[in-house]
Amino acid sequence: MLDETRSATEASETDCEPAGLTRRGALTCMVWAGTGILWTLSGGVPKSLGLLSDALAAEASAFTFLQISDSHIGFNKPANTDALGTLREAIAKVKAVAPKPAFLIHTGDITHLSKPDEFDNAAELIGETNLDVHYVPGEHDFIDEGLGKAYLDRYGKGTKGQGWYSFDDHGVHFVGLNNVVDLKAGGLGRLGSDQLAWLADDLKGKANSTPIVVFAHIPLWTVYADWGWGTDDGLQALDMLKRFGSVTVLNGHIHQIVQKVEGNMTFHTARSTAFPQPAPGTAPSPGPMTVPAEQLRSMLGITSVDVRFGNKPLAVTDTTLAG
Repeated sequence: MLDETRSATEASETDCEPAGLTRRGALTCMVWAGTGILWTLSGGVPKSLGLLSDALAAEASAFTFLQISDSHIGFNKPANTDALGTLREAIAKVKAVAPKPAFLIHTGDITHLSKPDEFDNAAELIGETNLDVHYVPGEHDFIDEGLGKAYLDRYGKGTKGQGWYSFDDHGVHFVGLNNVVDLKAGGLGRLGSDQLAWLADDLKGKANSTPIVVFAHIPLWTVYADWGWGTDDGLQALDMLKRFGSVTVLNGHIHQIVQKVEGNMTFHTARSTAFPQPAPGTAPSPGPMTVPAEQLRSMLGITSVDVRFGNKPLAVTDTTLAG
């Protein structure tokens, strides 16, 4: 088992500003780790724990939930010819977690081509966790002939518009957003005026002290605009969240860990269970990155993040599928 703890002290707020992030700044913000993230909210403050960590026993009374992302079921290219198999390995680790998390969040790209059998295979495997699962779509989940009908038929019940929604649990307000319906030039995500208006109304009655967790597929802040790794109108959503004392923003899409703390907001992107992507600007374009077969599972796995609010560093603990 590979366990490594690193402190991302080099990721300063200056380098990681959401607008105008340079290639150097983006690379500075990168922290490579694993796939599943177990979040705990104790006293309304989120932090993350290693899925197999003995620390969970000390947090038995805390509220915990799990995040996984970018399963890409149906993908079978050289970067990973068995995406279902690596998801199965990750799910096995999830099932070993004790105490049992309250629920699981999947931050999109459940499937690779939005095909019915891909959705079915993912649902069967993820269902083995016996956890409630809250989904948001990735762009790969919205490419069926009905432009999202396959996803919404399965996961859209009780949601608004194209699948956005919110819920409350243990005094925390969770908001699931869809920023993959109307991608901008270059692939930037977009929320759209209807969803932003709904978000403003959804947050209107919440006290400033309410802990907020927002999750969507594409990062709401700009990680690397040249590759579409950001949301065109994401700052409008983030502006609405500034008044809250504790905000955690969870995303997927880029298949690698990028995290930062800016004021009262903590930003975290999850790794994929399927394949890695290159760091920003280190390849001609984003996309599946093929590595030697013996290295793949060392780039997928389980990640725990200890998020300390304010100007304190982020500590990342890596437990890979190779362990």
